[in-house]
Amino acid sequence: MLVGIISLVLIVAAISLFKKPIDDKSVLATRLVQIVLLLVGVFGLASRSFVIVDANQVGHLKRVYLAADLPPGKIIAAQGEKGPQAEILGPGFHFIPLVKILYDVEYAPVVSIPDGSYGILKAQDGLPLRPGQFIADAWPKDNLQKMLDARFFLTEGKGQKGPQLDVLPPGKYRLNHYLFTVQIAKALDVPTGHVAVIRSKVQTRADCSHPHNITGGTDQKVSALIVPDGCIGVSEIPKPPGAYYLNKLAYESEIVPTRVQTWTYKGGYTKRQIDLRLDEDGKIHQKETSENIPVPDNAADAAINVRAEGWNVPVELRVIVQVQPSKAPIVIASVGSLENVEDKIITPAIRDILRTIGGHPERKVLDFMNKRDEIVKLMEAALEPEGEKVGITIKEVRLGEPYIPPELLVAAQRENLANQLRLTYVKEQEAQKQRISVERERATADQQSTLVAAEIAKQAAAFKKSQLQLEGEGQKLKLVEIAKGQQAQADVLGKERAMQLQALEKALDAAVKNPDIVKIPTVLVNGSAGGYEGAAAVLGASNLLETMKGLQKPVKVTKE
Repeated sequence: MLVGIISLVLIVAAISLFKKPIDDKSVLATRLVQIVLLLVGVFGLASRSFVIVDANQVGHLKRVYLAADLPPGKIIAAQGEKGPQAEILGPGFHFIPLVKILYDVEYAPVVSIPDGSYGILKAQDGLPLRPGQFIADAWPKDNLQKMLDARFFLTEGKGQKGPQLDVLPPGKYRLNHYLFTVQIAKALDVPTGHVAVIRSKVQTRADCSHPHNITGGTDQKVSALIVPDGCIGVSEIPKPPGAYYLNKLAYESEIVPTRVQTWTYKGGYTKRQIDLRLDEDGKIHQKETSENIPVPDNAADAAINVRAEGWNVPVELRVIVQVQPSKAPIVIASVGSLENVEDKIITPAIRDILRTIGGHPERKVLDFMNKRDEIVKLMEAALEPEGEKVGITIKEVRLGEPYIPPELLVAAQRENLANQLRLTYVKEQEAQKQRISVERERATADQQSTLVAAEIAKQAAAFKKSQLQLEGEGQKLKLVEIAKGQQAQADVLGKERAMQLQALEKALDAAVKNPDIVKIPTVLVNGSAGGYEGAAAVLGASNLLETMKGLQKPVKVTKE
């Protein structure tokens, strides 16, 4: 500013010197001074008449002198008035006469919107918002770029003062920082397996006079006000997975998972247990222990306490649910969020249904172990309508391991243990018998040679017995036949002569076996009456056999 004033003073001084008369002696020096002052003044004014804007900057002008005042309520000068100007300067050299004298030149950076974000614009000047309007109307799609032109925004475009509905997508923008401020916000990112339910605060369509009153099921206790897309309220069309540049001042979003989810009800009780122990004598001893079961961090709630047969039975379970994408707006409009559905609708319903089923007069405590499928079917049938009311689908209900009071189980445990001991004793007896059998077989194998020899001797004795028996029978038959012959002989010769004949035969047999002891004389002495009384045997003779061999004919004996 000071340079401009000095330059103007120099130019005025040079011009005034030209108007004064001068003599011939000083004309050359005077003219020289005039020219120097004029050149210095012109150079000073020229240096204040151009602007150079960097590539990453935007030049802004603020009129200070020689212009009309801004109308009341106006902030940006669209017609060259004093104050911040609607016109901005782009990158490069700009020659504007006396620009640095008449204006204050300011520089601002280019607005850069990073990827995954968007810019929210707020206008400092423009037409006022209508009563009840909190955000400016949307611009026509073909005029979005013109909206950023401050002169067009304030004159032809009839832009409104305040926050703008339209946003800036990622990129770089040269804006008039006197008119616009930019707030950078994250884009709405809807992940896979989710949808975004949009609640709009602005109306961008004309036919929004009839919102839909939708109920989650046949029961009218829960209803939701759903509006068409572009109307104020919860939109009936959720946003599928993707990225959206929605102005957070005008739209609120709720991400709703559409994947199958598991809500668990677990922990929150004290677990008592009676342990059985056997001593060396086979006696059963009981010992009670207790453990606090905490509620896991990822659980929907604690286990559900059911009163059955006067006993308090904590029942753990899990519920598998899913939100259909088309039903997500009902969830948000009726309850507010999926967490509210879990805490305010499904969990109280589960507790009430399970307590009703478990508290039935005919229900037994052990049914939670022995009739699990029956209880699950009853719960699913009662719980599915409750889920339909708020727009969720109950896929299945599964009971966990119920906590049965140990007093109800100890009798069965003792009986099972006794049965196991009895079976153990039986098995041990069988094992002992088997061991004895094995030992017997092992001993038998060790004495195999002796047993074989004994078996052979046994078989030989049996054979010998049979042989002797046969020989005895043969001898018996022989004696019978001999006796028959002797009887016949006695009948012919008479008993006395028959006995003598037998004695003679025995003597002959003995002589045959031992011929040296028998001597028979060669002279036969006959007795009277034709018998053998005169037969004599003299020891020392050995011709008996020869004599017998010489007998070619048997002795003929006749009975007198």
